[in-house]
Amino acid sequence: MRMRFPALALMMGAACFQASKAEADTLRVRLNADIRSVNPGVNRDDTTDGVVLHMVEGLVGYSANGTPKPLLADSIEVSPDGLTYTLKLRKGVKFHDGTTLTSADVVWNWQRYMDPKTGWLCTGEYNGSDALKAEIAAPDADTVVFTLNRPSSVFLAGIARNQCGQTAIIARSSFNPDGSFKAPVGTGPFRFGEWKRGEYVRLDRFEGYTDRGGEPDGYVGGKRALVDAVNFMVIPDNATAKAALLRGNIDILPSLAAADMPELKARPEIKVSSSPTMMLNTILLQTRDPLLANVKMRQAIAAAIDTRELVKAVSEGLGRPNASVVPTESRFYSKEQARLHAYDPAKAARLLKEAGYAGQPIVLMANKNERDTYESAVIAQAMLQSAGINATLEVLEWATQLDRYSKGNYQMQSFSYSARYDPALAYGAVMGSKDKRPNRIWDDPQAEVLLRDILALTGDSERQALFDKLHALFIEQAPFLMLYNGIEVAAARSSVQGYAATIMPKPRLWAVSLKK
Repeated sequence: MRMRFPALALMMGAACFQASKAEADTLRVRLNADIRSVNPGVNRDDTTDGVVLHMVEGLVGYSANGTPKPLLADSIEVSPDGLTYTLKLRKGVKFHDGTTLTSADVVWNWQRYMDPKTGWLCTGEYNGSDALKAEIAAPDADTVVFTLNRPSSVFLAGIARNQCGQTAIIARSSFNPDGSFKAPVGTGPFRFGEWKRGEYVRLDRFEGYTDRGGEPDGYVGGKRALVDAVNFMVIPDNATAKAALLRGNIDILPSLAAADMPELKARPEIKVSSSPTMMLNTILLQTRDPLLANVKMRQAIAAAIDTRELVKAVSEGLGRPNASVVPTESRFYSKEQARLHAYDPAKAARLLKEAGYAGQPIVLMANKNERDTYESAVIAQAMLQSAGINATLEVLEWATQLDRYSKGNYQMQSFSYSARYDPALAYGAVMGSKDKRPNRIWDDPQAEVLLRDILALTGDSERQALFDKLHALFIEQAPFLMLYNGIEVAAARSSVQGYAATIMPKPRLWAVSLKK
């Protein structure tokens, strides 16, 4: 039985959802918004990645500490000059359609990704348009060779990214005869079942999954599915989602607001866990806006916001203020990276006067799907108003806010970025020419030179020195405000075994079971 799930009807609808599946061994997991597609790395957001990466896999994936490790590859050898990557494929890996993975499938997928018509998010990073170019060859059925035009410290980290769909290797049967995308036929522990837009996405266990074995380790390690199916259920309203968990209509509530922890911890039938992540929680500033183009205006905004108090309030004391694009959990988070914008109302007032600010309104956008970013916006608005800045809050639907972000059509936004586990990739997500990419935030030639140098270096000490220089420039220019890295708070019913919040702020549902 299919049900529509408006917020007030969810708790009844969830219980009725596909009774035959619910009676089986099925995990029911909340999504705070619908996914955008099931095409890996194409038309995606963080919620989409969290679903799709249960179905597909790349040559490499991230371990729990953010290190790229072999996934569909069995081994990786890098030449001394850093230009050649030779990957041996795992033997016997099956696609969901029963065919066996070979190097020809990898080559076909890479060529497809390099075709601009595919719409892959990361095409421009490997086809030479951003300097790096990666050519592929398959000397035999079990071997793939990538040849780069220059050394890159983040080649493996880049293709492992969730934002690129993990550069997933999918079967040709993922496409219709006319070449249009149908559904992902991947190699992951779950296969595509059904997507009822606005309601749910169902994934079924792939019985033919070839497990690496061992303990789960981020997106690598043991990944065996222990349940028959997973139902990702779209529940936009946070209160409704929490009520559904308490009633037993869903089993797992990921990305929970920290403010809900005390209540849920007091319930014996609920288990609550938390973990720091590498997500970036920010307030974006449009540097091409007539007001915000003035660096003194941006510095005034930075001085007007008490980041320590904001983060403490939003995260219930779990978060750690961080003004750097380098996450606090990164090995590159140094003493220099820990430098914050100083909260200084007097300085803010002086800078506003020097900038010639005359009380013009500034609109701060947010959405309620992401409770933490919404609360950050509310608190920041109050702090800005206290400093004499006429900040107004505009609450949008998430899809509308994302569209405005993509087009650069805003003054300020409370916005979060999904985790990039190498800081150079995090900088790469926000830096660049606004003329070429309207969603770029920091458009500065000096910063881009530093980032290019970081990308070319492989030694950690040399990279650290440049990351520190880049952060100093970031604080000086204040092209946007980093607030803190995300805190993943998750709740699950006591019947769920093997699930907890991790540094990767997405539900990881392999190696998770339901107690009978």
